[in-house]
Amino acid sequence: MKLPKPVLWTVITLPLLGLAIATAPQQWVPHEWRATLFSWFGAGAYRALPESERYQLPEAGEICPPDFNGWRQEQDIEGVHIAAAAGCVADNPYLIAAAVKGTNNVSADTLLKSGLTPDAIVMGRDLDGDGDPDEVTIRLEVAELNGGSPDLPVPITTFDIAPGIQPGMWVFAPKSFGMSTENFESRKANPLLRAPAPAIRVEQGDRVTLILENNHYLPHTIHLHGVDHPFSADHGMPHDEAAAHGDHATHGVGTDGVAETSEMPALPGNAQIYRFAPRVAGTFFYHCHVQANVHILMGMQGMFVVEEARSNNSVQTLNIGAGQVRNSSVAVRERYDREYDLHYFDLFKKLSSTVQDYADTRLRLQAQHRDWNITEDSPNYFLLNGRSFPYTLQESLVAVKPSEKVKLRMLNGGSGNVAVHTHGNRLTVTHLDGIPLNQPAQYMRDVVDMAPAQRLDVELNTTDDGLHNYGEGVWLMHDHHEAAQTTDGIYPGGSISVIAFESYLEPNGFPRVAGSDWQKFFTAAYYRKDVPVWLDYDPGGLFGAPAAPLRPLVQALIFGAALAGLLFQLRALLPRRRPIR
Repeated sequence: MKLPKPVLWTVITLPLLGLAIATAPQQWVPHEWRATLFSWFGAGAYRALPESERYQLPEAGEICPPDFNGWRQEQDIEGVHIAAAAGCVADNPYLIAAAVKGTNNVSADTLLKSGLTPDAIVMGRDLDGDGDPDEVTIRLEVAELNGGSPDLPVPITTFDIAPGIQPGMWVFAPKSFGMSTENFESRKANPLLRAPAPAIRVEQGDRVTLILENNHYLPHTIHLHGVDHPFSADHGMPHDEAAAHGDHATHGVGTDGVAETSEMPALPGNAQIYRFAPRVAGTFFYHCHVQANVHILMGMQGMFVVEEARSNNSVQTLNIGAGQVRNSSVAVRERYDREYDLHYFDLFKKLSSTVQDYADTRLRLQAQHRDWNITEDSPNYFLLNGRSFPYTLQESLVAVKPSEKVKLRMLNGGSGNVAVHTHGNRLTVTHLDGIPLNQPAQYMRDVVDMAPAQRLDVELNTTDDGLHNYGEGVWLMHDHHEAAQTTDGIYPGGSISVIAFESYLEPNGFPRVAGSDWQKFFTAAYYRKDVPVWLDYDPGGLFGAPAAPLRPLVQALIFGAALAGLLFQLRALLPRRRPIR
């Protein structure tokens, strides 16, 4: 028996409607309908969650590279005593010797091994007869790290701040010879080309000539932030007038490094000369002051230390990458057992990518100065001495012994405050912005705060008395802003480091840690967010990523088919147009 069309339509449409309601996403069904259906049919059967995906620990890079050259060892080169390196990645000791003696006062072999040019650090006369040179000339260049190239789809002159993380940067670098990369086959940067700019040390009263040889494609200057220096080249310090006026004619009147008030910047291929004789000792700052909202945050910054005057006080003029000072000044050795330079700063991912996204300099500049807006952005990368965790533990851990006094020079070169918290230890702040605090004004904290561009000198006393120190161990040291403990949002990262007692250091210089497996931290996959952060905490797979379940896919297909059927049925209700005859 053939059913009437209205009945047939109803028989087909009602099941399709029910199927569509049953398989529709719950948020599409009104709550009242769901309550009614539950009262009619009861609760649905229990459905187990889908299984977790299983991941293997990614293969890690070298956690602590082998010291084939013997650079970590305590040694004497050219009469310069160089302390043993604290971490597993050590500075070049031949460069340290050249930085103390001057590149004009070391053997050809030491100079060659240092990587510096003969005029990179030139020591002059001992003007006061106290056994150390009082004239020093330092030459800096500019390097681009992790920049783009029209010839390759990947960055060149690479400097990883963390495994696989290569933000574009500009840095001041000591004048060096050779290639910008390690060799012809590598894209990795020459070790002298790195962030941050080298920490510079001179002695109080030295006649300093700082020369910026601009081999970059943009104009640059050097602003000596906090360092005693004249505003113009022919005022404010004892010097040879004729020489100064000659430089005035060639290089411009100013020496403050500010393009808007002091001098025209050094254009590409030109040099700028800064002469000064600092009268006040302390921990200071230097940075580019051209379009400061971009150039400083691209990495053009470094620590500048004026050491207290002493006899026979040949200081380590450059500390590449900051970190441990392996040849401290006489004044520091009088009061402290060790010394570390700790330079904190941050990078903005969108700004850094401009040197990778465009080969045309004009497009880079448009992206940096007109498209990117610092007031609408936040930093993604937080660095200590140019690296983020876990690489900070290779280079910038603070190694100590019990009952020591350690000098930490801290600089915040970033865009926001830094709140350094030390586990297991308290720090005593002795200087603010290079100026010593009177004994009653010195203060002890387990969190010390630094505003942007601020410097703190702090004393770390490792006496186990419950006040200064809680005992030996591997004590975390980190910025207590939680974002600064991440690398582009992945924890642990950022500027995290440790205060590690030597009894807790492996022979290769890496801290002996317990707890989580560190292998994953030394993989690019972890910081690309390819694997769950709980990987080794969770052998049962409770916190892993859920596998893609089959049921939602089948449900979506059924819902789609039911919806299509309903639409087809609704066509029957529409009036049909009769053909025109």
